[in-house]
Amino acid sequence: MTDEPTLTTTAGNPLADNQNSLSAGPRGPLLMQDYQLLEKLAHQNRERIPERPVHAKGTGAFGTLTITHDITRYCKASLFSAVNKKTEVLARFSTVAGELGAADAERDVRGFALKFYTEEGNWDMVGNNTPVFFVRDPYKFPDFIHTQKRHPRTNMRSPTAMWDFWSLSPESLHQVTILMSDRGLPIGVRHINGYGSHTYSFVNAKNERFWVKFHFTTLQGHKHWTNAEAREVVGRTRESTQADLYDSIEAGEYPRWTFSIQVMPEADAEKTAFNPFDLTKVWPHGDYPLIEVGVMELNRNPDNYFTEIEQAAFSPSNMVQGIEPSPDKMLQARIFSYADAHRHRIGTHYEALPVNKPKCPVHHYHKDGSMRFFPNNPNSDAYYEPNSFGGPVQNPAVAEPPIKLSGDGDRYDHRIGNDDFSQPRNLFKLFDEGQKSRLFSNIAEAMEGVPSFIVERQLALFDQVHQDYGTGVRTALKKRAAH
Repeated sequence: MTDEPTLTTTAGNPLADNQNSLSAGPRGPLLMQDYQLLEKLAHQNRERIPERPVHAKGTGAFGTLTITHDITRYCKASLFSAVNKKTEVLARFSTVAGELGAADAERDVRGFALKFYTEEGNWDMVGNNTPVFFVRDPYKFPDFIHTQKRHPRTNMRSPTAMWDFWSLSPESLHQVTILMSDRGLPIGVRHINGYGSHTYSFVNAKNERFWVKFHFTTLQGHKHWTNAEAREVVGRTRESTQADLYDSIEAGEYPRWTFSIQVMPEADAEKTAFNPFDLTKVWPHGDYPLIEVGVMELNRNPDNYFTEIEQAAFSPSNMVQGIEPSPDKMLQARIFSYADAHRHRIGTHYEALPVNKPKCPVHHYHKDGSMRFFPNNPNSDAYYEPNSFGGPVQNPAVAEPPIKLSGDGDRYDHRIGNDDFSQPRNLFKLFDEGQKSRLFSNIAEAMEGVPSFIVERQLALFDQVHQDYGTGVRTALKKRAAH
């Protein structure tokens, strides 16, 4: 006898033989009564869940957020309540366009999703490594994602689709410039910044509202591949990012980020020269400087990738007291679409899974459905509301103040009155000559095979950003054509 536990079926039936099927003889055939074989094969057929439609390829780790500065004058959320307070966090990093088996070292936006397990519930900050995005209206998001995925006829990625959409969507210029710059191809997620990207709102204990942007600045420094270096990396491994993060944590080299915020008084939203709720825009740091909040450190790898990372579900709908949405149209849509995607992908009660479950008590009346594996409320008669049996009730004291903005419902043209060129121009001017040269080269390479009329349309947009931008890309295109 050994101290090892006995292998069983999922129902607890002990197994005498896990090496051989039950058959009528040494050469077969097999017997249908071998329920142990049937269970094993049936489970294998169901080991995978649908991959995420976007951000499918990712990696993650656990850690802590430590508050280093007092921001209670802006926000009453409990995780900010005291300096030196620590909150457990789960981080997941991903590429946007690649499927589950895609290579890590590809030019793409990186997802930067965080789940904070606070005593008031989970707060999810679902952002990217860029402070802006390609579109500002969620009506265009499915169209944009179609251009990043496979062509329905060829089943291959289509540069023509990407550049066709971008050249017809000048609001994408800011994000395209970032994507095609050095920061579009980081060597790993330890060397990227993270942004909430959207505008959110903070509410303090006096019920005063502030608009806010979230920033996580890497303390490891920025490091990037060139296209040529990335091709060599992909030739060696498709898991370069995952290996870098996992190995660094195993070695005790814990990556860290400084957490900061930009804060805008509520009344400023109607005074700015730009729309502060526009996801294609950044807030000038000169007007709204970074305010340091704390430090995030990742220090524990998951014990089981599937249960803790693949089944992890992040949604902007997960907010806590003191942190609220804003009129940002893209954020408003993501509040629905992310949670809806998880219910489809994982199951109705996906937030009851251990990795998604809040650390605080949870009380609701959601009933039945797939994966209903948790018990009823202590009083089983209180399964509806209102009731007379002591079930959970609403609490008006936790109501947040109304947003002081007004408007009439309509389908407003999001391009009228929007300046889509100044912020990309300011970014372009920040690049040194080497960065500009690599930007031009990366764009020329990404335009390989794109019809000339689409290229010309995109070049006209680059010209409107800065004449040197359009000229530089034209020169790079001619160099590639000459070779």
